[in-house]
Amino acid sequence: MNSEDKRDLEKAARCGEPSYVWRAGQERRLRMILDAAGERIAGRLLENGCGVGMYVERLAPHAGAIIGLEYDFTRARQAQTVAARLPNASILCAAGEELPFPDNHFQFILSHEVLEHVRDDRLAVREMLRVLQPGGRIAIFVPNRGYPFETHGVYWRGKYRFGNIPLVNYLPRGWRNRLAPHVRVYTLGDLERLFTGLPVRFVLRTVIFGAYDNIIARQPMVGKALRVALQTLERTRLRFFGLSHFWVVEKTEA
Repeated sequence: MNSEDKRDLEKAARCGEPSYVWRAGQERRLRMILDAAGERIAGRLLENGCGVGMYVERLAPHAGAIIGLEYDFTRARQAQTVAARLPNASILCAAGEELPFPDNHFQFILSHEVLEHVRDDRLAVREMLRVLQPGGRIAIFVPNRGYPFETHGVYWRGKYRFGNIPLVNYLPRGWRNRLAPHVRVYTLGDLERLFTGLPVRFVLRTVIFGAYDNIIARQPMVGKALRVALQTLERTRLRFFGLSHFWVVEKTEA
């Protein structure tokens, strides 16, 4: 493995891998985001952790104005090439724990698989609420500890191993965090504690499965059957085993 490949793996461990290809899974999540935003979508939007700008591009036609904020400079530059084609979009490079915006500025914020990577997730949540208007909403996706695979890879004997690693999230938290110190994983209680004492109401709290587009690309019939079966479980208690928490949170006061 050359030095550039090693740097790419280190970034994947530290920041996660953003969406590079728009497929059924992203399209499904986009519909969920638009439903969560409702009429707020026509106001000022923030994607807090926008990666290379794929959701910025798809949300921009619905938004009054949208800002994508990205911590990694290289990815922010990639996202800027997307925003440059859009009349109402811009990109900033900054940290989610120190949002460079005034209080009560946005009507809607998207945090898509980001909180697990930030230095201080509690502070990042407080910052999103600070810049959100009363009555505004945040749509949050984060990894679910009940999912049978750790999708961000693990560290084993000092080396990072990329990929979906089974059963890691079922280990005692101390052991799990030694294998995956680079990324958090959340239970329902973990997420609730992030919002303790904050002025919010929970509009939606659920767990969703993935779209399994990679499997469908290799084995279409098997993958599509798996997608239908697992997404059906979202309406049952077996959603405990889903891929990601999906929460919609509304700010109740200034």
